[in-house]
Amino acid sequence: MNLVSPEIEKYIGAHTSNESDVLQQLNRKTQTDVLMPQMLSGKVQGQFLKFISQMLQPNRVLEIGTFTGYAAICLAEGLTENGKLITIDINEELEDIVKKHIEKAGLQHKIIQIIGDATQEINQLNETFDLVFIDADKQNYGLYFDLVIDKVRSGGFILADNVLWSGKIIDEKKDKDTQKLADFNTKIQQDNRVENVIVSIRDGIMMIRKK
Repeated sequence: MNLVSPEIEKYIGAHTSNESDVLQQLNRKTQTDVLMPQMLSGKVQGQFLKFISQMLQPNRVLEIGTFTGYAAICLAEGLTENGKLITIDINEELEDIVKKHIEKAGLQHKIIQIIGDATQEINQLNETFDLVFIDADKQNYGLYFDLVIDKVRSGGFILADNVLWSGKIIDEKKDKDTQKLADFNTKIQQDNRVENVIVSIRDGIMMIRKK
């Protein structure tokens, strides 16, 4: 199920600022050389993430789920002069693609790549984050939230991708990933430490603000 019609998606894309040359190259590389290229954030969502970061001007950003690095590059656009973005992914096979395009974007001094299991790596981070982007395995969304919430400053934001899961989130019979996402959405809605809103950009983003 498409959340909006292909015609509207095409119109939105046509009226969204173009990607940088580096992001265009990374988009093409992902589409041609990487399995499941639909996991890439893409132009519209990437621009949205860039705008959020530029509005917040974060000093510290955490991304859980790097894939090929598209979202990391977008999120890094809003960092303060001495800001850092830490991105964690378990797939070491994509490490070189990520590193190459981060360097092409001139962001190697701002983005720190960690290859490992985020459920373990997050505990090792002694940082306070202004912004967290969750876009990894859907089975662990609730756990990732629990691991990061105390590391997010008051007034900071957590963004969780894919929370509408191609519209399957409202199906009566849900597969395992859809059920976990439904459980996550309910968990956030019932947590009195945060405010939240789902926006239907691409596959749905849950925006969470820590009170």
